[in-house]
Amino acid sequence: MTIDEYLERVGEHVDDEYGLAYRRNFADNLGTSQPGMLGCPTRAEYQQLKRAVAIMTSEEKRNVAALSDEQIERIADDAGVDRANFAIFINAYALKLRIKN
Repeated sequence: MTIDEYLERVGEHVDDEYGLAYRRNFADNLGTSQPGMLGCPTRAEYQQLKRAVAIMTSEEKRNVAALSDEQIERIADDAGVDRANFAIFINAYALKLRIKN
């Protein structure tokens, strides 16, 4: 699965009413509901992820698991997106690759 295919999967449940209600139930000031963003992103969150993935180089897309925190932050900053959500997305994709192999 490529990162672009993973992004499409994340986008399948954009603004899902049940998912958003579930996220709200577990929201707190510590950000513990943030990982729920991958299961049910808002349209704004998904658009941010799309922008960030779109500016990634082919090399970055091929070697997502090797990206450093600094590289992830740079991509997020260059795309003008939330660093935390982009890091969650990248780390989840890298985990998916590890589990599959």
